[in-house]
Amino acid sequence: MRGMWLLAVLLLAGCQHVAAPPVSGEIRDLHSGQVLTAEALLKRLARPQHLIIGEQHDNADHHAVQLWLLQALGEQRLQGSLLLEMLTPDQQPKVDQVRHAAAPPTDLPGALAWQDGWDWSLYGPIVRFALTQPYPLLAANLDSDEIRAFYRQPSGLSGVRSNAPAVKAALLEQISDSHCGLLPKSQMPAMLAVQQQRDRRMAERLLAAPTPALLLAGAWHARKDVGVPLHVLDLGAAQAPTVLMMAEQGAEVTAAMADYVWYTQAKPKQDYCAQMRKQFGQ
Repeated sequence: MRGMWLLAVLLLAGCQHVAAPPVSGEIRDLHSGQVLTAEALLKRLARPQHLIIGEQHDNADHHAVQLWLLQALGEQRLQGSLLLEMLTPDQQPKVDQVRHAAAPPTDLPGALAWQDGWDWSLYGPIVRFALTQPYPLLAANLDSDEIRAFYRQPSGLSGVRSNAPAVKAALLEQISDSHCGLLPKSQMPAMLAVQQQRDRRMAERLLAAPTPALLLAGAWHARKDVGVPLHVLDLGAAQAPTVLMMAEQGAEVTAAMADYVWYTQAKPKQDYCAQMRKQFGQ
């Protein structure tokens, strides 16, 4: 019976017309330099077994495109799984319980123990859609206890690529910049360890997930030159995941970072550093 249902889904998918994406912008193949239509990109992203979409967390356009891609890819072939950086292992039982419930809870964020740091208005539509699908929604991050443990006692990772000095230097610079230069140097090794342990966990979860597997994560986690793809290779995979980077116009995204880029309209910048200086009493 399940086989007949899957066949029906495949036949229906083949007949459906893909709706236009909700957001316009320039899409580029970073290896050839070719400008692509959304439909051409979709056909290319339907091929790989492991796909990562990098995002700017606070950009609503990026989340709208992610939802469109998730829905449209499901019309091209059966989706195996969706993984989110925004979910942690201790939330997985709650996610599974909601997925198998007879009716959706009235307070979905509460039922999932959704973390306040991730804007539900941006992620909610993706999560709601994924929970209605036959494939699993999977946690890809570390939980808070693991983060504290890696922070207190940074541990090394196996693998030549993720341990390359250039990779660690780039990540340290990003960590410093993202904290507006306010972090004491003594904390930097621990912060780097946490960042790379997050990348390693996402790589492990991606490789273990039913395929085709799609991971949604922040841009630095998604990057092929410093993030999850390096860890996938260090774990022994034959090839790195395909990476689509969502970026605002004016950002620099190179072939070393991703396979494709989708440039969306630039948004007014929020002064996160001003908020952080207040927290540090400066």
